[in-house]
Amino acid sequence: MSARLDKLGQQRLEKLERIRARDVDPYPPRYHRSHSTREAAEYFEQWELGEGGDQPLFSLAGRIMAHRAMGKATFMDLQDGSGKIQLYFKRDRLGTQHYGLLKELDLGDLIGAEGSLFRTHAGEVTLEVSDFTILAKSLLPLPEKWHGLTDVETRYRQRYLDLIANQGVGEVFRVRGRTLTALRRFLDERGFVEVETPVLQGTAGGAAAQPFTTYHQALGQGLYLRIATELHLKRLIIGGFDRVYELGRIFRNEGISTRHNPEFTTLESYEAYADYGDVMKMVEEMVSYVAREVLGSTVINFGPNRIDLSPPWPR
Repeated sequence: MSARLDKLGQQRLEKLERIRARDVDPYPPRYHRSHSTREAAEYFEQWELGEGGDQPLFSLAGRIMAHRAMGKATFMDLQDGSGKIQLYFKRDRLGTQHYGLLKELDLGDLIGAEGSLFRTHAGEVTLEVSDFTILAKSLLPLPEKWHGLTDVETRYRQRYLDLIANQGVGEVFRVRGRTLTALRRFLDERGFVEVETPVLQGTAGGAAAQPFTTYHQALGQGLYLRIATELHLKRLIIGGFDRVYELGRIFRNEGISTRHNPEFTTLESYEAYADYGDVMKMVEEMVSYVAREVLGSTVINFGPNRIDLSPPWPR
């Protein structure tokens, strides 16, 4: 496998040199993109319904995920963070020299493409390319395209490959981001103040866990990466902050698996004059609020189970 990758890498290096020999910069510093692939497709669908004016010139950018050469025409699939769209290149339109540059492109390369949209006989929204720009020549091949990236070790250690090869993974990241935004909004609206507390601490406290240790050169002192945010948040309560919270990274030098990472994010909140009953009620309201904000419903499916997150919960 290593010899095969070395050979493919060498071929890509040779293509890179041929691109430069054409006086083309294979790594330009910027490119103006007018729409994402999803925005372009949605605009075109509205235009087909007669809800738009003249169709604009679209400038799209993304990664080549499929490449089908057919003599005087070439089809490619272009993927960006929002989705995928088909590109259609015609030699007659681009000119022989510019069209010939397509031979130096591989799966994984980043390009920008300008043109107008149409729908093929198969019904696929497609950009007919009037011009294109190489944005980044990829020197390593993508994971095997037809099977996707399935090796668990590679997926978790090289997340960028996982995101490229497995389309659904990106949505997990987006849902997580929206979840954190909703959590902050819920707490902020209830008078909680978000704070940041020290990651480097003189004692490993607030939980029972094995810490990571480090050393501060200027102080000549051993320190610990925090295993919890608890103690400093409680000190803020003592100092007069009645409601505080932190979405913070913590570190525990213990086991590791696909479900257990030695560093992870926690939410801790503290409220003066409240007891565990108040906190239970707040958590019920917070979880149901976040579900509605992020998913549009408090009812979720987990495996074969249908779960309603609406309060009150069984106690």
